[in-house]
Amino acid sequence: MPARELEAFLEAWEVNSRNVLRTLETLPASQYDFRPTSDWRSLGEMGWHLAEIEAYTSLGIERGVFSFAEKPPGIERPRDVAGLVKGYERVHADARVRILGVEPKDLDRSLTFFDGRDLPVRDLLWNATLHHQIHHLGELVLMCRI
Repeated sequence: MPARELEAFLEAWEVNSRNVLRTLETLPASQYDFRPTSDWRSLGEMGWHLAEIEAYTSLGIERGVFSFAEKPPGIERPRDVAGLVKGYERVHADARVRILGVEPKDLDRSLTFFDGRDLPVRDLLWNATLHHQIHHLGELVLMCRI
Protein backbone atom coordinates (compact mmCIF):
# COMPACT_ATOMS: atom_id res chain seq x y z
CA MET A 1 0.00 0.00 0.00
CA PRO A 2 2.75 2.58 0.71
CA ALA A 3 3.99 2.39 -2.91
CA ARG A 4 0.47 3.07 -4.16
CA GLU A 5 0.08 5.91 -1.66
CA LEU A 6 3.25 7.54 -2.94
CA GLU A 7 2.03 7.18 -6.54
CA ALA A 8 -1.34 8.67 -5.54
CA PHE A 9 0.39 11.63 -3.90
CA LEU A 10 2.56 12.28 -6.95
CA GLU A 11 -0.48 12.14 -9.25
CA ALA A 12 -2.51 14.51 -7.05
CA TRP A 13 0.43 16.86 -6.68
CA GLU A 14 0.95 17.05 -10.44
CA VAL A 15 -2.74 17.83 -11.00
CA ASN A 16 -2.49 20.61 -8.43
CA SER A 17 0.75 21.86 -9.96
CA ARG A 18 -1.03 22.35 -13.29
CA ASN A 19 -3.75 24.30 -11.44
CA VAL A 20 -1.12 26.47 -9.79
CA LEU A 21 0.52 27.22 -13.13
CA ARG A 22 -2.80 28.04 -14.83
CA THR A 23 -3.65 30.39 -11.98
CA LEU A 24 -0.24 32.10 -12.00
CA GLU A 25 -0.49 32.56 -15.77
CA THR A 26 -3.79 34.40 -15.37
CA LEU A 27 -2.73 36.79 -12.61
CA PRO A 28 -3.18 40.39 -13.68
CA ALA A 29 0.35 41.66 -14.36
CA SER A 30 -0.45 45.15 -13.10
CA GLN A 31 -1.72 43.86 -9.74
CA TYR A 32 1.44 42.16 -8.43
CA ASP A 33 1.47 44.36 -5.30
CA PHE A 34 -2.31 44.27 -4.70
CA ARG A 35 -3.36 43.22 -1.20
CA PRO A 36 -7.00 43.28 -0.01
CA THR A 37 -5.97 44.56 3.42
CA SER A 38 -2.68 45.63 4.95
CA ASP A 39 -2.30 42.36 6.88
CA TRP A 40 -2.66 40.06 3.82
CA ARG A 41 0.12 38.93 1.55
CA SER A 42 0.20 40.74 -1.78
CA LEU A 43 -0.83 38.91 -4.95
CA GLY A 44 2.84 38.41 -5.82
CA GLU A 45 3.75 37.25 -2.31
CA MET A 46 0.87 34.76 -2.24
CA GLY A 47 1.71 33.49 -5.71
CA TRP A 48 5.29 32.88 -4.65
CA HIS A 49 4.25 31.25 -1.38
CA LEU A 50 2.91 28.38 -3.50
CA ALA A 51 6.47 27.76 -4.68
CA GLU A 52 7.92 28.24 -1.20
CA ILE A 53 5.66 25.51 0.19
CA GLU A 54 7.05 22.97 -2.26
CA ALA A 55 10.65 24.13 -1.94
CA TYR A 56 10.94 24.20 1.85
CA THR A 57 8.93 21.05 2.49
CA SER A 58 10.69 18.94 -0.13
CA LEU A 59 14.10 20.17 1.04
CA GLY A 60 13.24 19.35 4.66
CA ILE A 61 12.08 15.86 3.70
CA GLU A 62 15.19 15.26 1.60
CA ARG A 63 17.60 16.48 4.28
CA GLY A 64 15.66 15.18 7.26
CA VAL A 65 15.74 18.64 8.90
CA PHE A 66 13.36 21.59 8.60
CA SER A 67 15.02 24.96 8.94
CA PHE A 68 14.34 28.42 7.57
CA ALA A 69 18.05 29.16 8.09
CA GLU A 70 18.99 27.00 5.11
CA LYS A 71 17.12 28.32 2.09
CA PRO A 72 16.33 26.17 -0.94
CA PRO A 73 18.27 27.14 -4.06
CA GLY A 74 16.65 29.87 -6.15
CA ILE A 75 13.96 30.73 -3.60
CA GLU A 76 14.21 34.51 -4.00
CA ARG A 77 10.79 35.85 -4.99
CA PRO A 78 10.48 37.16 -8.54
CA ARG A 79 9.26 40.76 -8.72
CA ASP A 80 6.70 40.40 -11.53
CA VAL A 81 3.95 38.01 -12.55
CA ALA A 82 5.88 36.56 -15.50
CA GLY A 83 8.71 35.72 -13.11
CA LEU A 84 6.30 33.94 -10.78
CA VAL A 85 5.30 31.54 -13.57
CA LYS A 86 8.86 30.72 -14.64
CA GLY A 87 10.05 30.56 -11.05
CA TYR A 88 7.26 28.22 -9.97
CA GLU A 89 8.00 25.89 -12.88
CA ARG A 90 11.66 25.73 -11.82
CA VAL A 91 10.97 25.34 -8.10
CA HIS A 92 8.37 22.64 -8.76
CA ALA A 93 10.78 20.71 -10.99
CA ASP A 94 13.45 20.85 -8.26
CA ALA A 95 10.96 19.81 -5.57
CA ARG A 96 9.73 16.95 -7.73
CA VAL A 97 13.27 15.57 -8.05
CA ARG A 98 13.62 15.69 -4.25
CA ILE A 99 10.26 14.00 -3.65
CA LEU A 100 10.99 11.29 -6.23
CA GLY A 101 13.78 10.28 -3.85
CA VAL A 102 11.20 9.34 -1.20
CA GLU A 103 10.78 5.59 -0.85
CA PRO A 104 7.53 3.94 0.25
CA LYS A 105 9.26 2.86 3.49
CA ASP A 106 9.98 6.55 4.24
CA LEU A 107 6.28 7.42 4.58
CA ASP A 108 6.18 6.32 8.23
CA ARG A 109 9.48 8.03 9.16
CA SER A 110 8.85 11.04 11.42
CA LEU A 111 10.63 14.36 11.12
CA THR A 112 10.43 17.42 13.32
CA PHE A 113 8.57 20.07 11.32
CA PHE A 114 9.09 23.86 11.51
CA ASP A 115 6.55 24.14 14.35
CA GLY A 116 8.27 21.50 16.50
CA ARG A 117 5.77 18.71 15.85
CA ASP A 118 7.06 15.28 14.86
CA LEU A 119 5.19 14.32 11.69
CA PRO A 120 5.47 11.28 9.45
CA VAL A 121 6.66 11.97 5.90
CA ARG A 122 3.21 10.96 4.59
CA ASP A 123 1.64 13.85 6.55
CA LEU A 124 4.35 16.22 5.35
CA LEU A 125 3.55 15.27 1.75
CA TRP A 126 -0.23 15.29 1.94
CA ASN A 127 -0.85 18.03 4.50
CA ALA A 128 2.20 20.30 4.71
CA THR A 129 2.70 20.25 0.96
CA LEU A 130 -0.42 19.44 -1.06
CA HIS A 131 -3.30 20.50 1.21
CA HIS A 132 -1.42 23.58 2.42
CA GLN A 133 -0.81 24.60 -1.18
CA ILE A 134 -4.45 23.99 -2.19
CA HIS A 135 -5.56 26.22 0.70
CA HIS A 136 -3.33 29.09 -0.43
CA LEU A 137 -4.22 28.58 -4.09
CA GLY A 138 -7.85 29.17 -3.07
CA GLU A 139 -6.81 32.38 -1.33
CA LEU A 140 -4.96 33.51 -4.43
CA VAL A 141 -8.00 32.88 -6.63
CA LEU A 142 -10.15 34.83 -4.17
CA MET A 143 -7.69 37.72 -4.25
CA CYS A 144 -7.94 37.82 -8.04
CA ARG A 145 -11.70 37.99 -7.85
CA ILE A 146 -11.54 40.91 -5.42
